[in-house]
Formats: sequence, C-alpha cells, structure tokens
Amino acid sequence: MRIHEKLDALEGTEKGLIFISRREVETRLSWTQLRTEAQNVGASLMEKGVQPGERVALVYRTEPDFFRAFFGCLYAGAVPTPLYPPVRIGRLEAYHTRTAGMLTDASAVLVLTSSSIRKLLGLAVSDANPRLGCLTLDQLPQATPRPCPHSPSNLGLVQFSSGTTRRPKPVALSHNAILVQSQLILDSIHRAFPNQDGKDWMGVSWLPLYHDMGLIGCIIPALLHDADIALIRPEDFIGKPSLWLRALSKYKGIISTAPNFAYALCTQRISEKELEGVDLSHWRVALNGAEAIQPATLKAFTDRFGPLGFRAEAPTPVYGLSEAALAVCFSDFNSQFRTLEHPEHGTLVSVGKPLPGFSVCIRTPDGTEALEGQRGAIWIQGPSLMEGYLDQPELTAKVMKDGWLNTGDLGLVDNGELFIVGRATDLIILNGRNHAPDAIEIAVDGLDGLRRGCMAAVGVRPEGHHTDTLLVFVEEDQSAKADVLETLPERCEHAILNAVQLQAKVISLPAGTLPRTSSGKIRRRETLTQFQAGTLLPPEKMGTLKILAALWESRKNMPKNQ
Repeated sequence: MRIHEKLDALEGTEKGLIFISRREVETRLSWTQLRTEAQNVGASLMEKGVQPGERVALVYRTEPDFFRAFFGCLYAGAVPTPLYPPVRIGRLEAYHTRTAGMLTDASAVLVLTSSSIRKLLGLAVSDANPRLGCLTLDQLPQATPRPCPHSPSNLGLVQFSSGTTRRPKPVALSHNAILVQSQLILDSIHRAFPNQDGKDWMGVSWLPLYHDMGLIGCIIPALLHDADIALIRPEDFIGKPSLWLRALSKYKGIISTAPNFAYALCTQRISEKELEGVDLSHWRVALNGAEAIQPATLKAFTDRFGPLGFRAEAPTPVYGLSEAALAVCFSDFNSQFRTLEHPEHGTLVSVGKPLPGFSVCIRTPDGTEALEGQRGAIWIQGPSLMEGYLDQPELTAKVMKDGWLNTGDLGLVDNGELFIVGRATDLIILNGRNHAPDAIEIAVDGLDGLRRGCMAAVGVRPEGHHTDTLLVFVEEDQSAKADVLETLPERCEHAILNAVQLQAKVISLPAGTLPRTSSGKIRRRETLTQFQAGTLLPPEKMGTLKILAALWESRKNMPKNQ
C-alpha cells in the first residue's frame, strides 16, 4: 500500500485540512478536493520530466500548496523531500549553505515552493543546481492526469533529521514505514478511548510539516482516519500561542502534540483575556516530545489551564526520532505522567513503554545489555525503522546492526518504562563524572531575564588546564529590565550550584543568538564551536534597504533557466 492510495480511498468525504490564520479565519481543503488537485500536480510533474523514484524538494510554509505538492509527488511516482523555509532574514547566509547541502544530499531534481519563498532561494538553488530548477506550482506545465507510474523505489519520503549535533541526515522512509507508524498512533488512541466516537475525532497542530511530528504524527493519521485536522502556522503560534488553545477549544480537538517549550510558552505568554470562552475539556491527549521534558513545565501548564477543563492525565510524554518514522514509546494516555529521581541526572520523566512491535534495549559501552536502572545507549528495533540514510551506506552501517538502530540517545529502563538522560554526544564530563546538559539547563530555566528554553550547557577544556570547565550560554529576555539582565549570569551560576552542585561560567547573549536546528532545538556543540571561533553572534538586524538587498542578491543568483 502506498500513501496516496489512502487518499484515493476517501470518496466524497467532506473531512480534511482546516488552515487557521493569525486572525483565526479558516480555509478548508477536503481530502476529496486535495486528491483531484494533487493528481493534476502529479501529471504536471511527469510532463516536466520528473522520473519515478527521483526526489523533489518541497519548501513551503503551512499552506495548501504544500499538500498539493506532497501528494502530487507521490502521484508522479517521485519522492517528496520537505525542507524548512527561511524564517530569519538575518540568518540567510547560513540558511543557504544548509539548504544547498540538503538539496545535494537528497539529489533533488526539482524544488517546488511558493512565489514568496522562491525569491529567497536563489543562492541555495544556484549552489545545488537541481536539474529541473526551482518552480512554483503554477509554473508547471499543464497536463492531463494519468495513472501513477510504478516507482523503482519503495520510498515514500526523505525526512531530514534535525541536525542537533551535526549536519542534518537524509532519512529514507518507505511508504510502509510511514503508514505503519501512523496506524500505531491511531491504534494507541483507540485502545485508550474505546468508547470515544471515532468519527468525531479532531486533531489540532501548529507543528512544522517538514518534520515527522507534524507530517507523520498529525497529517497521515488524520488521513487514515478520514478526520479533520486544524493547522496553524508555526510562526503564528510562536507570535500568538493562544491560537493553539483557542483552536483546540473551537474544534473540540481531542489530541495535539508539541515540544516542551510550547507548553511553557503558553503558560507564560497567554493572557486571561485571550482565554475568554476557551474550553479544553475535550483535549484528552497532550503529547510532549522532541526535546527534554520538564515536569515543572507540565505541572505549571496543568495548574494554569486546569480551570479551563484541561485534564491532569492529558500530558503524555513520548519518545521518538526521525529514523523510526517518529514514535517509539508512549506513556499511558489515562494516567498522570511518572517521574524518577536520579542521583546524577535529577528528576527524569518517563516516556512510557514501547509501542506494539517495538523493542528497546539499553546497552553499556561494551555492547552488553544494561541492568534495570543502569544508564546506557538506547537501541531500538521496530516495524517503521528507516531504510537507511539516503545514498549513505557507510553512515547507515554505523547506526544499524542486525535490525537494531543506535538512536544516539542515553537512557535507562525502570519498571519497563524508558527514561531519557540525553544525547550521548552532548554528555559533559567534569572531574571524571558524566553530567547531562538537560539537568544543568533546567536549573536556570524560568529565571527572570532569561528566555524560556533558550540555554546551552557544554563542557570545554581550556588549553593548559587538566579539568573541564562548564560553560552555560543563556539568551536574554528582551522585555526584561536592564538591572535584571545585568545580574542574570550571577543568578544563573548560583542556581546551577544549588541544583546540581557544579561551578559554571554563565554567558548571557542577545535573543536569537544560539544556533538552532530547523525544528528550533538548540545545537549545543555548534554553540561551543561558534563561541571558540568568535562567530557566536546575534542575527543581523536588517532595515528595509538591507532586506531588499538580500532579496535582490537571492533572485540574482537564481539560475537563468528558472
């Protein structure tokens, strides 16, 4: 079974995608309408010269054309490769370098995008030089829909990893892996709420469509279930987080997913006026994953929005990764989340037990299975693992062995439940002891003058020294008063000493300075690399003239045949 065949099966349905604007105006695109429009796009791609199995990069915001292009690629037998759009004009140079690298690694033959984004892609497209260029959907040739060609590849998607510690890797996912993963999510909901009227299920998401949580975790399950799903642009959520909760209330959403920072953002940034008339009693499952989960954040969110009907059992910590097509472990939907006090890593949150068909093994450095409660590398096995890293067999062989995948994460198992310690490559070694950066960062998160979730703890050994130094980089809250910002480093150092008994050097930075992945996660190693090179700088503030100059430079570099 291929993904678009699920779209073919929905004959005459009125369910589908609901796009919510910043002003809370909705635009609908039914699955039936999408099928017709995607088939037209597929025919146009074939007419343009896209061959079965070739990769087509998609650079869109959350908008209807993304879905027309995504399913259009599948109808043409091609492999859609979603990439993130440029967000900050002041970081365009880094964006072009990163995007050109991903286009090259995916061997993309064509870039599809919107007219507004296309103006910004010139340098990246010029460097990667895809065979068929960079086009909008209305620039494709008109063609009559015809049967979908058989693809020599079983790939349904190339999904780039977030690139937290290094360059993003092209994760090759089969049609089967994506469908199996999405069905596992649906089945978990069915088991947890057997008496819920499934046809009335509604999802709400602001997550980016260029990552698995948004696409595989939200869109494909809605398609499989013939359900509505309301979509908010990520940038609109960041600017106005009340949009998320108001949409959950208006559409009676029962399930929604977000990283930890989103729950903190809602707690801090939503005013009481914005909550007038909001009812969260229908929200049964509030999945939390993709980054370190902080119990204090979940408690604060529950305390703040409990009076609006938000259930104490709704927060649901989960664990997954791109290489598994998303989810590996879910905690119990009907119970409050569980924590564990660890002597080295502080309070850890359970992400639950493996989904059906998945196995989790904790391995020590010598490769043997760890004992109950012993920390080690997390290896997984399951039905939706990637085919491998696209065209990179050596890199694939480093992480996949005998059907098992080394996730690169550290964790432990207690009473059958998985607890995440952190990334193996981010581990900080101070005076012979291992420390997870998350425990250090949690110690300062929430202090006055600090941007919530915007910090990076790293270990570095200065030249001529015999022990490591702990550096903690924090971003300043632009709205804080000058005297609060002046004392921020000292207050952070005291908080770290009190919480984890470590001496740290805290360096405060302007907002937006810390390097991030396309999904917004802080890149700790890159932070240290830039700091040591003297290039850890805030985004350039660009006036109108500089923005116009950047646009001109990008358009000037678009290949002439585009």
